Amino acid sequence: MIPQAPPEFKSGFIGIIGRPNVGKSTLMNKLVGQKIAITSPVAQTTRNRLRGILTTPEAQLIFVDTPGIHKPHHQLGKVLVENAKIAIESVDVVLFVVDATTHSGVGDRYIADLLSRSQTPVILGVNKIDQQPPNSPEIDRSYTELATPQQWHMVKFSAKTTAGLPELQQLLIQHLEGGPYYYPPDLVTDQPERFIMGELIREQILLLTREEVPHSVAIAIDLVEETPTITRVIATINVERDSQKGIIIGKGGTMLKAIGSAARQQIQKLIAGKVYLELFVKVQPKWRHSRIRLAQLGYRVEE
Repeated sequence: MIPQAPPEFKSGFIGIIGRPNVGKSTLMNKLVGQKIAITSPVAQTTRNRLRGILTTPEAQLIFVDTPGIHKPHHQLGKVLVENAKIAIESVDVVLFVVDATTHSGVGDRYIADLLSRSQTPVILGVNKIDQQPPNSPEIDRSYTELATPQQWHMVKFSAKTTAGLPELQQLLIQHLEGGPYYYPPDLVTDQPERFIMGELIREQILLLTREEVPHSVAIAIDLVEETPTITRVIATINVERDSQKGIIIGKGGTMLKAIGSAARQQIQKLIAGKVYLELFVKVQPKWRHSRIRLAQLGYRVEE
């Protein structure tokens, strides 16, 4: 049940926008207090608009983690970037995340230009301050120059160490209007478990194969069967080429076994119970370039 919000309660949707690999998913996981978005050293990890929910005594913040905005090279990339742009106009506040370890670049300026033409309020969040080189005022200045002309609030933090996150959270709440509970207070995401299971499998592929099979992977959860003692999950890993299938299976099936073992541990944490995970690998040539196959695998431009 969704309770009635108390007087003075605030709520709203916050779009987390930024270039690939600036730490958007790590930030959302830390803010909601639970892992619901996958993270990886590989850029452009996030594909779907994933909602994370943080409910405090004074507010409910619904975070919309978006794909990194980048120059697309295939149909999947076009869908991801279009969804990120749609998110800008469909939220109450945009948290524009940038990387404190490097100067603002062309990608940051492109996003800043997009946001400057939107009516949505923007907060510039400078992440990774724990990794910022000492005595680097020119990096800070490059981001101040983005924020000042638009009169954006700027806040510095580290999603990894949580330094500055309480201040960020309060600033976000200040930007929200009075509103109801959109979700039950104990909910941390609106995504079904099957979706998150697929993402946890994909995360392990990204972590274990790194650059060899970067973004040619899509996961389909074929079966989730629950019993009193164990949950049985069967999933298909879709790739584009036979060579990628070989990499994922590995010599004597060693890589697929490692992926399955690591993903099973993560899924067990998600459902707080024992899991039997069975993985299959299937070649779907050029699936990232096909609108039909993208839709079949759950990737489409959102309304």
